[in-house]
Amino acid sequence: MARAYTRLVAYSREDIDKVRDRTDLAELAAEVTKVKKTGRSVMAVCPFHQEKTPSLSIDPARGLYHCFGCGKGGDVFQWVQETHNLDFVGALELLARRVGVTLTEDPDAKRRRGRRESLIGATQAAVDFFNDRLRNADDAAGARAYLRSRGYDADVVESFQLGFSPPGWGELADHLVKLEVPDAAIITAGLASRGRNGKLIDRFRGRLMFPIYDLRGDPVGFGARLLEGDGPKYLNSSESPIYHKSRLLYGLNWSKSAIVRRDEAVVVEGYTDVIAFHLAGHPIAVATCGTALGQDHLDLLRRFSERVVLAFDADEAGAGAALRGFDKSVPGDLDLRVATFPQGRDPADLVADGDAEAMMKSVEESTPLLQFRIERDLAEFDLHEAEARGRAVRAVAPLIQQHPDAVVRHEYAVLLSRRTGVDLEMVEQAMRRRPAAERRDEPPDMEPPPEPDERPRQSKRLSGQEKAEIELLRLLLANSTGDAEIDPLWFSNPDHLRAYEIIGPAVAGLPATEQPDLGALFSEDERPAAVLLRRIAMEGRPLESLDSVVNRLKVGAVERRIEEERRALEAVDPASQEYSDRFGQLIALERQRRRLREQGSEG
Repeated sequence: MARAYTRLVAYSREDIDKVRDRTDLAELAAEVTKVKKTGRSVMAVCPFHQEKTPSLSIDPARGLYHCFGCGKGGDVFQWVQETHNLDFVGALELLARRVGVTLTEDPDAKRRRGRRESLIGATQAAVDFFNDRLRNADDAAGARAYLRSRGYDADVVESFQLGFSPPGWGELADHLVKLEVPDAAIITAGLASRGRNGKLIDRFRGRLMFPIYDLRGDPVGFGARLLEGDGPKYLNSSESPIYHKSRLLYGLNWSKSAIVRRDEAVVVEGYTDVIAFHLAGHPIAVATCGTALGQDHLDLLRRFSERVVLAFDADEAGAGAALRGFDKSVPGDLDLRVATFPQGRDPADLVADGDAEAMMKSVEESTPLLQFRIERDLAEFDLHEAEARGRAVRAVAPLIQQHPDAVVRHEYAVLLSRRTGVDLEMVEQAMRRRPAAERRDEPPDMEPPPEPDERPRQSKRLSGQEKAEIELLRLLLANSTGDAEIDPLWFSNPDHLRAYEIIGPAVAGLPATEQPDLGALFSEDERPAAVLLRRIAMEGRPLESLDSVVNRLKVGAVERRIEEERRALEAVDPASQEYSDRFGQLIALERQRRRLREQGSEG
């Protein structure tokens, strides 16, 4: 279907959406096959294979169809493409005439589409390069061993187009240049950046590569796992005209048909967890691409299913961060649920251990999100004490009040009354009286500041770099970083990095004026990060300028790279080409440091 978008005629997205919204897929299907309506359910005899009993399910509200017999499925445009032997533009024009929409050719769309095709082409070439490297290169032996340890064979590598990025500085870029891929496309697609010496430097080096595809099935970016050495465990593509992490879900291109059939989508934490569901014969899992699950992701899933299961390990801080975006909202039009896996194991572990049945049992026994939130919050209180029961009601009642369904609100009020022993009428009064914003202003169970004799341990002398890292964390806690892109490599202190890994995703999905609620963000094993963040959140001094802090962090990151290059040069033959290349890179880094320092002094 993706290739059908390559015709030169380009119409506006507004017109395409208007045609889709005005087209009744059930009526469309009735023109070519026998359709039977029973309440909201619409079934039809599939026109794509021979059958007598209807096995093709149609969802008119979402404009989607799927045949349980032959597996064919798609939207209204795909239906016309399949039944009338047309490409996408032809199907669009036919349906536009049918529903009375006048199509307007978009002169800019053709230019954008040409740019998109160029970026997709560059990314596809990178997918092929990484995949071939994984299969055949000697330096990918460690990656192949890792995949074997996970139970992945050649079929898995082929199905998901897994790859390996070589550790060299510019091997992918050199390969793409030989294929005559323009430098601008390589850089814009996020595959490389230009060094100070003018050479292209690969973004991904020495990592296991997971290509990320959009709904059309076009490759738009990568998730890259570090197998050994220093650096963030996962590194994703940077934002680009084709890669928008807030609107992408890894695996949805492969899973969407199964999700429609089962009417259930499962959101997991990692790429290997998505693959695990496929290997278990349940290809209904997706994962976010290096960001917290947000409203845009739910809007995307809503097109395929009304039931979405968030399948995270509830004991992990990652699960708390993933759920953080829904602390203050309860989506009423989705059956949003939470599943927790046994003994803290993730899907990849369960499938590797031959326990796929336990994985699916966790999904089947998932809990409604609001119920999960209520139980999670109540667990913070000693319900044997009267005052704790009162605090529990005041904490949970506003959350229940947000649900749009009055019947559901009443049922959860009854649940809260039973769990706390507080009279139902008092619970309902708490729901009516207390505004939701109060809970944000009064985080429950905040830890007290350390005792005086503990302060010297946490207030040891910090380097200038570490002070800048603390200041960036303070800016994040105040939700004052805007759209600034933060590089995890800026952090030199591992405690500061772990704190960023927790708070960064939690802040990413918040409105500009809302600050993160630290009260329910951490599990016990994240106590050091919790103490650090809660301590610096209480500091009353004014925040520093974001630009100044970022500049200091960039300088520090460059200085660490300079030291790495100097150490590497000591082990290289001065007469070799590698020595010359690394020396040039060292000079470029020193120039970059000088430029950043000059910018900082000007600021």
